Amino acid sequence: MFVVGWALSFADVTAVDAEALSKRVGASFHWFPVQKSFILVTKKDTVKFAVGIPFASINGKSLDLAASPALEDGHLWIAEIDANKIFANVQAQSSASAAPVKATSSSSSKVAAPVTKPKNETAGTREVKTIVIDPGHGGKDTGAQGKKSNEKDIVLSVSKILKKELEAEGFTVKLTRDKDVFIELGQRANLANQWDGDLFISIHCNAIDASEERKKQIQGYHFYVLRAPESEEDKAIARRENKVATLYGEKNAKEELSPLEWFKLEARLEKYKQNSYMFTEELLKSFEKGKIRKQANGVGGAGFMVLVGAMMPAVLVELGFISNPDDEAYMMTSKGQKEMAEHLSKAVASYKDAVHSYRETLGR
Repeated sequence: MFVVGWALSFADVTAVDAEALSKRVGASFHWFPVQKSFILVTKKDTVKFAVGIPFASINGKSLDLAASPALEDGHLWIAEIDANKIFANVQAQSSASAAPVKATSSSSSKVAAPVTKPKNETAGTREVKTIVIDPGHGGKDTGAQGKKSNEKDIVLSVSKILKKELEAEGFTVKLTRDKDVFIELGQRANLANQWDGDLFISIHCNAIDASEERKKQIQGYHFYVLRAPESEEDKAIARRENKVATLYGEKNAKEELSPLEWFKLEARLEKYKQNSYMFTEELLKSFEKGKIRKQANGVGGAGFMVLVGAMMPAVLVELGFISNPDDEAYMMTSKGQKEMAEHLSKAVASYKDAVHSYRETLGR
């Protein structure tokens, strides 16, 4: 079947990158990795696609596609013939109330030019140049709260310092937020993908809900990759970080991924997993002599929704426990925030060198 051929190869089809297409036609782009579906939304129309399904939905009406959309090399692809057909149809439908419009092959009703499949390597295999920093929470979402501080404020301060540190090292750096605003979890990874990042770092502060004595005992930094959790503690931390999505009514929000959803994610995770772990190794080395000590072995994994959609190596950093008096006091200070940013910057630089060395062994 043609669907199978499309899924395996683009040899017989000119492909259009869905995100690049959205910019060309003035649409917003939304990717839902668990459902393997994506949406392009213009001012008047909503066009829905699903990976591997040879149909699209335009304002709720089904349209046959010449080829199924595919996810390959970290990009979502639509056949050029379908892109032209759909957006010509969308324009006709939008104008129907004013006058009958017949979709033509004119330049006004077509995508301006096909976006060819990029020849450059994907994130995780190419040289590390663009770093996306995600200061967790923000705006109406304060994140975890200490006795004197809020998570959203600490992580934003550290992220801004980190941006300057990395830019001084020659990296291109993007922040998902640079002020106290609320951004949905799903949108954060979407931004990272739009910026074609090489590494996604989501920065947070940890916390526990326990007695004052227990809070004094539990402290330390911890780094997380996206994988099925191996402990109830990791599950609980992920649920706390994910809760914001359900709390504020984000579409398709959930606090935990099901076993079936993990199964569906495995193929994509495999592509970036090794590099995500490589970065956590550099983080552990860099933070080792810092003021805040390591919690347990320092590395864990769970279903953090903020990492789910990132098509690149991605790590969630818990700088320390804001519920612990000592960790909080340090994370609130300018000196502490600068030192934590320096640890992160050093880890990114070391990760870049490690990727470069690996590429050299492959003759790239």
